[in-house]
Amino acid sequence: MKPAEGSTVIGKSVIIRGDLSGSEDLYLDGDIEGTITLPDNRLTIGPNARAKADIHARDVVVLGRLSGNVTATGRVDLRESALVNGDIVATRLAIEESVTLKGRVELKGGGEAQAASASHPAAVVESSASKTPLLTQPGA
Repeated sequence: MKPAEGSTVIGKSVIIRGDLSGSEDLYLDGDIEGTITLPDNRLTIGPNARAKADIHARDVVVLGRLSGNVTATGRVDLRESALVNGDIVATRLAIEESVTLKGRVELKGGGEAQAASASHPAAVVESSASKTPLLTQPGA
């Protein structure tokens, strides 16, 4: 996957330790340990990336390795090569085949759906290449 036009790119030879924040889209293909905060923007964790970070962003796309919790006000996409170990809270979630995911998933909608999911997690997911992910909604 190529970085979106206008995104800031952090290459695969870059190592960051600490907090990273910004107000533009970010394509990360290096290593980071800490926190990433992009409240109004998209974060893409590239296929070479190794992130040990808690993430707060509008949208998150994961192609590489992520160990940490993700909070997204928009969508989280876990692409085919993703290895994720951590909890995900988002409005929407897409998981491609062969993703490895270990953690809790909470999907939050608007209005009443948001209030219901705040007290009941939408799913607890443990998925690997040999298992099919199972997502459930409260009351389903």
